[in-house]
Amino acid sequence: MPASKVLYSTKATATGGRDGTSKTHDGALDLKLATPKELGGAGGEGVNPEQLFAAGYAACFLGAMKAYARGKKIAVPEDAEVTATVGIGPRDDDGFGIKVEIEVSLPGVADDVADDLIAGAHHVCPYSDATRGSLEITPTRAA
Repeated sequence: MPASKVLYSTKATATGGRDGTSKTHDGALDLKLATPKELGGAGGEGVNPEQLFAAGYAACFLGAMKAYARGKKIAVPEDAEVTATVGIGPRDDDGFGIKVEIEVSLPGVADDVADDLIAGAHHVCPYSDATRGSLEITPTRAA
């Protein structure tokens, strides 16, 4: 569901596709892009859209978990971590699809509390909401 009131907006422009550049209009981000060897590119210096999505999703999920925890008056440990693994590959219909795995580390948090925080974060995280129904994502606790 889209935001009922936009509190922040940003704009980025990509040129050259996977082997070009991508930058935000405010100049805060200016990246060289490179297609990974696994996708037929040269690899090398530069980032790719999957890396950007993984970094954004991990940060967003941790922020959502902290917001959910605040509402329940639960402290999220400072050393909490969220790792997002994003993969890309062919679909059966000749297109490409992505697969996402979310792993959450909450040191010192009881299992039942951690499970609630992870489920709550997955419910309120904008990235989870945007991908709900198009990707199967089940966040898990780190071993």
